[in-house]
Amino acid sequence: MEVKNEESSDCDILKVLEDFDESKAGVKGLVDSGIVKIPKFFIHPEQKLLKADVHLDLPVISLEGFEKTNRRAEIVAGIREASEKWGFFQMTDHGISDAVLDGVLEAGRKFHEQPKELKIKFYTRDLTQRVRYCCTPDLFLTKLGQWRDSVSCDFKDNFVDRQGLPSVFREAMCDYAECLINLKNLLLELLSEALGLTSDYLARLGCFRTLSMSCHYYPPCPEPQLTLGTSKHSDPNFLTILLQDNISALQILHENQWTDVHPVKGTLLVNIGDLMQLITNDRFKSMHHRVLAKHEGPRISVASFFYPSTEDMLKPYGPIKELLSDDNQPKYREISTKEFITYFITRKRDGCLSLIC
Repeated sequence: MEVKNEESSDCDILKVLEDFDESKAGVKGLVDSGIVKIPKFFIHPEQKLLKADVHLDLPVISLEGFEKTNRRAEIVAGIREASEKWGFFQMTDHGISDAVLDGVLEAGRKFHEQPKELKIKFYTRDLTQRVRYCCTPDLFLTKLGQWRDSVSCDFKDNFVDRQGLPSVFREAMCDYAECLINLKNLLLELLSEALGLTSDYLARLGCFRTLSMSCHYYPPCPEPQLTLGTSKHSDPNFLTILLQDNISALQILHENQWTDVHPVKGTLLVNIGDLMQLITNDRFKSMHHRVLAKHEGPRISVASFFYPSTEDMLKPYGPIKELLSDDNQPKYREISTKEFITYFITRKRDGCLSLIC
């Protein structure tokens, strides 16, 4: 029996990954081909597939009445507690209609379910491209597939530019982006107040002027117990807003236990990013989360990530000085968003904050 050396094995794996990538058909292409066994590079180590230990209810915060002083104080207190203890909260009464939410989910589904010939011109792993469609962006780094396809697009400097977007989701995605930018402005005020700062503080930092949106498509999986839709990670940005359909698959790691996050129609999920944890000096927490693969599907979600403007990607950010004291010394050095994202990619999506203490 021939025993392959490590170098030969790595070459074999690389060839399999290249063949899959060159097909530009993604996970959906595998499912459409009728597979009953998932390819080996989608099989995750057993220790990464531990099931949820408990079910806990995430904090739910209604924004209704935010303009009234007493009600606003209640909302701010709720956001403060959720951001410090959970790093996540469900948000209702956010002002975005069900029609807009349902529209962007449906538009994302249509993009992924259109013929491959109409999608492949957007297929790329080049992060400098405004529109990016692929499966597992870090596939050639981790050599581990995630059971989803994604299409992403960027809106820089709070400008919703419709040019160059796929026609199948252009209007729905832009309508949603405009709503998110308005909602983001309110959230920044509430988060600033939750930190005991002036309402305009976080907005003036300029950390939230680029919106990057990713529509994820999780096809049904023939062996969901062997893989993950999205592996364990935290988000390397400042703030994330997630819209998901009615299929429950998201889990967060709370107090070292995986817990399910069941979707509620019309609700948006907000989570604190790594860089928000950094500038708040660990007051607000960025938590690990993941998405399970499922027999049922497709599952659709739209994740919206906020970053600094293009010109500020090299600007160093560190703990906010107004939050520091003799008893609360800075836990992190200053770092630019671009450098931090490089850490995130090279560290395979885990343990970034520990590098910049």
